[in-house]
Amino acid sequence: MDSPRSPSTPGVSGASSEAGGPGAQEAGAQNIGELVSQATQQMSELVRGEMRLAVAEMKDKGRHAGKGAGLFGGAGLVALYGAGALVAACIAGLAVVMPTWAAALIVAAVLLVAAGLLAMLGRRETGQATPMVPEKAADDIKQDLATIKERAHR
Repeated sequence: MDSPRSPSTPGVSGASSEAGGPGAQEAGAQNIGELVSQATQQMSELVRGEMRLAVAEMKDKGRHAGKGAGLFGGAGLVALYGAGALVAACIAGLAVVMPTWAAALIVAAVLLVAAGLLAMLGRRETGQATPMVPEKAADDIKQDLATIKERAHR
């Protein structure tokens, strides 16, 4: 014969669970456990999502940094080859109408202005990449934590 189950056995409804006895406490504990499990899972998903956002933001900043570095390199290359190739031709052409030293000074000034413009463009691009911190993701995390704290106090 089957023996009757005790009122404290989970899954059995009896007078004690209806009256707020041990059965009701276990059901409440299961609900709390499920809520904690769901909260943990949601927090995990939230952190993963924020990490994906941070990675995307860092990639974007890295692209700007790379572009800026390339422009700086371009400025140096233009300054180097420009000084080598054009200096001789421009100085020779200007030396026909003025002293050679004046022609060399004019050509050098023009090349340095071009290098300065390229350097300013490179600086602007690298400025968009700093600070190297995922600011948007950090702001989102702070907002998420504030929301969680607010809801926890309710």
